[in-house]
Order: sequence, then structure tokens, then C-alpha cells
Amino acid sequence: MYLLDTDVLANLMGRCPSTALIAKLASVPPEQQCTSSITLEELIVGSSRFGRRLAALLSQIDTRLIPNLQVLPFDAAAARRYGELHASLARKGSPVSETALRIAAVALVRDLVLVSSTPQYFKRVPGLSVENWL
Repeated sequence: MYLLDTDVLANLMGRCPSTALIAKLASVPPEQQCTSSITLEELIVGSSRFGRRLAALLSQIDTRLIPNLQVLPFDAAAARRYGELHASLARKGSPVSETALRIAAVALVRDLVLVSSTPQYFKRVPGLSVENWL
């Protein structure tokens, strides 16, 4: 299964979505695609920065994204993994952004491949599989 990161979904919601991304998503059964509640939050925050387009973007999230893509929660298991990772990386002097680390924790506890166009944000997270479909 694949956990779609914020940048991937933002690309799909943009004015000119990547045809390569659309083709890749079409080749993966919908039941093998999901996202996280952290990504959903990031999309809503990001949408609020677009002023006049806010209503349209929020409508896309509510009508096209949420009904068609499973949204996984940041639950107790993810919180535990996040805490362990955060402490470990901090001890090594190699921190990862909190948001990226939360998304990574959701992927790790569910044994998912993270799909992101920014794999460099996640390269220090041990055990995380990341693919770039853009």
C-alpha cells in the first residue's frame, strides 16, 4: 500500500497536475492508496493561503479527495513511533521536520510506502520506503 504525501496530492489539486503522476496513480488500485490526517491538515492550511481560490480548493478536498481516498489517523501507535524516531534523530544531531516525521511514523507503523516528491526530507528516517512518482 502507498501513503500519498502532501506534495503529491497538492500536485493533483493544482491547475496542471503531472500526467506521469496521474498515469502512475491509475496503475495502482485505489484500495492500495491512502493518505494521512497530517497530510489532510497540511492541504487545508495550504489552501487557506490562496485567498480567492480557498473555497474551490476546500471544495475539492471535501468532494474529491476525502470520499475517494482513505485518510489514516495519527493514532497512538504512530505517536509512539514518532516519539522514538524524534528522540533517536535528535540524539544523532540529525532532526527531521516534525510534520514530515509524523507522516513517516504513520507509514512505518502500517508498513506503507510513502509517495513523495521530496524524498530528501525522509532519507534519515530508518526503515522508511519512499518513492517519487513525480
